[in-house]
Amino acid sequence: MNEVVAPLVGAEAMLDRLMARGAAFLGSRYAIMGGAMSWVSERHLVAALSNAGAFGVIACGAMEPPRLAEEIAGTQALTRKPFGVNLITMHPRLEQLVDVCLAARVGHIVFAGGIPPGSAIKKAKEGGAKVVCFAPALVLAKRLIRSGADALVIEGSEAGGHIGPVSLNVLAQEILPHVTEVPVFVAGGIGRGEAILSYLEMGAAGVQLGTRFVCAAECIAHAAFKNAFIRGHARDAMPTVQLDDAFPVIPVRALQNGGTRRFLEHQAETIRRFRAGELDKEAAQLDIEHFWAGALRRAVIDGDVENGSLMAGQSVGMVTKEQPAAEIIAELMAQAAAALAARGRGAA
Repeated sequence: MNEVVAPLVGAEAMLDRLMARGAAFLGSRYAIMGGAMSWVSERHLVAALSNAGAFGVIACGAMEPPRLAEEIAGTQALTRKPFGVNLITMHPRLEQLVDVCLAARVGHIVFAGGIPPGSAIKKAKEGGAKVVCFAPALVLAKRLIRSGADALVIEGSEAGGHIGPVSLNVLAQEILPHVTEVPVFVAGGIGRGEAILSYLEMGAAGVQLGTRFVCAAECIAHAAFKNAFIRGHARDAMPTVQLDDAFPVIPVRALQNGGTRRFLEHQAETIRRFRAGELDKEAAQLDIEHFWAGALRRAVIDGDVENGSLMAGQSVGMVTKEQPAAEIIAELMAQAAAALAARGRGAA
């Protein structure tokens, strides 16, 4: 075996070992989860990721139970590989959605958007599903494990869509050394294999990527939406601004366009209506939050990239072309293995 190939083969084997715990938990070849992106992470992309050795995750979002059942069945028609379903904890029919997943024998349920109620976790686990939860801090990570979470995702502020205030770099240092009871997957701003390798070596069981897969050939997103990602740079993906402390708004990271500017106007108008007595506080907060649902669909499905929402993580600058999902995953793994192999050659 020549001097170049030998370190690479050894690096690939070592990479497999680093990913072994996460891959075994997911039941996939690679410990790479697809981020659940509303309107984007539907059957075609999810199946393509799972078929390529990663782990696709359906974004349930605001779907009602019958619609989710259709999406799961559609995904199962496209892949025999494992995949998961992401459920938003604030959905009014959360436990019915869990029932839909269990009836379809979905093996992994991902709870996102808040701390899931204990009853939903219990129902999922008793039905045979593995439960994955998002942990924004160490104290919450420990609490979720006590509540029955089988794995955690820690997502930094570099991610697209709704984000927390802390970067993945800091969260990884805060949480990974202290949580060993369950696999921990890291997310936010990951766009290359070298970054995947670094987090695996820090103790992560695997990674979750969303933005990098928007331009997968199998993704149904409108060509104009994909082109916005291909043209975008990290500095274009900015979080939204909260106008009034009385109306907490979870920041949303997106490429800047007319839609993000209109969100500020929407906030201001909604707050004005509250102060005029036209809306109570809860209705006003819901009105502000609901702005994004329609805006995201306009961009992803209709291709209105000026007025719609272009939710994207800061890794968007690493999205340079449309590629099959399998090619993206192979590229990421090759980058990670090459970084490991380079160390081997250096040591020699």
